[in-house]
Amino acid sequence: MKYLLVVLIEVISSLVFLLPRFRLLNLLKSMYLRSIFRAKIGRRVVFYSGVRVFSGRNLIIGSDVDLAKGVQVYTDGGLEIGSRVLIGFNALIVTGNHKIPENKNDSIFFSGHDRKKVTIGDDVWIGGNCTILPGVSIGKGAVVAAGSVVTKDIEEYSIVGGVPAKLIRKR
Repeated sequence: MKYLLVVLIEVISSLVFLLPRFRLLNLLKSMYLRSIFRAKIGRRVVFYSGVRVFSGRNLIIGSDVDLAKGVQVYTDGGLEIGSRVLIGFNALIVTGNHKIPENKNDSIFFSGHDRKKVTIGDDVWIGGNCTILPGVSIGKGAVVAAGSVVTKDIEEYSIVGGVPAKLIRKR
């Protein structure tokens, strides 16, 4: 029964987030996240068609946030996105990852997950095709160049890029 419920929620979420980014439909998407997952969603959040938010638990999004087409957000470890944030096409934000067992004889498949909160400050721009890994904090006013993989915290007003993301310069 539990697995059926998970599948049902995944199907409904996929259908809800396939809707276009019209204002009324964005309100519907926000209401869906608030009512089903108790997410805290600010005003004027734009979810382009094709965004994936799962599960939606432990999610806080500020006002005037724009999630472009293809953005994938996995929230079980906790995700807080500040206000006036731009998240580019096909960005991936994950708050959990597989555990790597210490003993080489233990199976990775059965070792479980580590969940760590991701925090994104106000006025941040995350470029297209970026990956933000669990436990990372991105400071206010930071810019993450397209295609970057963020593995460590980013200071306020920093411009970073690369794999892994490194400081390019300060704003």
